[in-house]
Amino acid sequence: MATIQFKGKPAVWNHHLSVPYHTLEKDKDKSFKGKNEDENLIIEGDNLLALKALLPQYQGKVKCIYIDPPYNTGNEGWVYNDNVNSPTIQDWVGKVVGKEGEDLTRHDKWLCMMTPRLKLLRELLADDGVIFISVDDNEFHHLRCLMDEVFAGQENVEAMVWKKVEPDSGKLKVTHRFRTEHEYVLVGYKNKELTRFSKYLSERNYKNQYTNPDNDPRGAYKQGIISTTEEKSKVGGKNYYTVTTPSGKRYSRQWRMTEAELKELIADNRIYFGKSGDAVPSLKVFIDELGETTPMSVLEGFGTAKSAGRELEELFGGTRVFDYPKPVNLLKNLIQISTDPKDIVLDSFAGSGTTAHAVLDLNKEDEGHRKFILVEMEGYANKTTAERVRRASKKYGYDAGFTYYALGPAIDAETLLEGKKLPTFKEFAKYVYYLATGKNHPDEAKINEKTSLVGKGDNATIYLLYTQDRDALKKLAITLDWAQKTHEKDSGKKIVYAPACYLDDEALDQYGIKFVSIPYNLFERSA
Repeated sequence: MATIQFKGKPAVWNHHLSVPYHTLEKDKDKSFKGKNEDENLIIEGDNLLALKALLPQYQGKVKCIYIDPPYNTGNEGWVYNDNVNSPTIQDWVGKVVGKEGEDLTRHDKWLCMMTPRLKLLRELLADDGVIFISVDDNEFHHLRCLMDEVFAGQENVEAMVWKKVEPDSGKLKVTHRFRTEHEYVLVGYKNKELTRFSKYLSERNYKNQYTNPDNDPRGAYKQGIISTTEEKSKVGGKNYYTVTTPSGKRYSRQWRMTEAELKELIADNRIYFGKSGDAVPSLKVFIDELGETTPMSVLEGFGTAKSAGRELEELFGGTRVFDYPKPVNLLKNLIQISTDPKDIVLDSFAGSGTTAHAVLDLNKEDEGHRKFILVEMEGYANKTTAERVRRASKKYGYDAGFTYYALGPAIDAETLLEGKKLPTFKEFAKYVYYLATGKNHPDEAKINEKTSLVGKGDNATIYLLYTQDRDALKKLAITLDWAQKTHEKDSGKKIVYAPACYLDDEALDQYGIKFVSIPYNLFERSA
């Protein structure tokens, strides 16, 4: 397998492992009430730290990841760019990469920035998930090589091309270079055979999905959704009209076609009204009909750079609040071909919030329940990223809300020793469970501070002796009394995280306890 070499690679290749965990602190004032508001997240803060903070709950659970990182043109105002006198990258490179970082080119810095983030994104990705990354020619070849290495081979990485200009966007001028009309979307998989892409490619083979309840001579078919529910329909909106079924039942709602087009389909017996003739009309999609079931590598007709700008300006009253957003339809297409209606979608370079907008729009279209997680590290996280979701929800009638979080303190030895805003027992317990097992906590409701119970691992039960009070924390320890009482209820193997232990090795063996000291050995994986 080919590998990519760049300055600083040895220092950053496994840097994601040493990134400390941080708590996420809810900001009620910036959150937006609505359905699923606790499941949709917008996080303000460094996306590297935020991705690590998401691991205990979301590792292996995200079906679709889309990111639009800085293109590194040399002219952008991003915090990692050579042309910006920001202390962020200087400090990070100095600490993580070392003296070698003084000679890094902007391409090396970009790869240093992307590598640990890409590693964490892969950990969050489900086994059947897909990651999409927008990029242009400045870093395309570097990113393609990096993805080949991170995703274990070229067979797990593909490239799509987005035509980003409108047909009438200008005349060809005399130039020594091609007029650039495209950008790329690199696609990465953990296992392509498990993805929804494979379902698309072989959907015509899933004959059990097709039935023929009304004995249509054309054969078996699937029933396709062609309308929005009454609750979600906008009276007087596009294609809002009433359809009367053969039994006389009336459905007044928005439809995905004009009234004339629907009448033509009814005349052709392409609409199914249910066995009793009173069901919501659905479209017959016959098994033998050829359709565009394979995702195409050229993304054309899903909006352009200009149309994306107009979409955003319209939401913000004609004000330009963000440069170079992506169009909603482009993101909707990527999410649609890679997710099912209840999946999680993540964007850790959230920018103007297009990904969340696309998720909500797609949910309204197909009555799905996809959840989104956005991370934005720049100062406009609330006033632009989150504000777009608020405005779009109000304007288009999306019923979902979101919870707004800021990065809290690190959960590491230094923080615990200094006692700076210690995490709650539940927060710490979730991290301890992940550190002990490498897995997300399966049932947070069973975390019990009174009994110190964290949860059951594969080979042992995990306990945590911990309190938010720093003075009290210094006095906590595994005592003979605690060991005896706990052993009476749980005689099996136990992993106990605690500041200290007053038992000798013989007593620990007697009560089936493996002691892990906090904070010094906090990150020891114990099972």
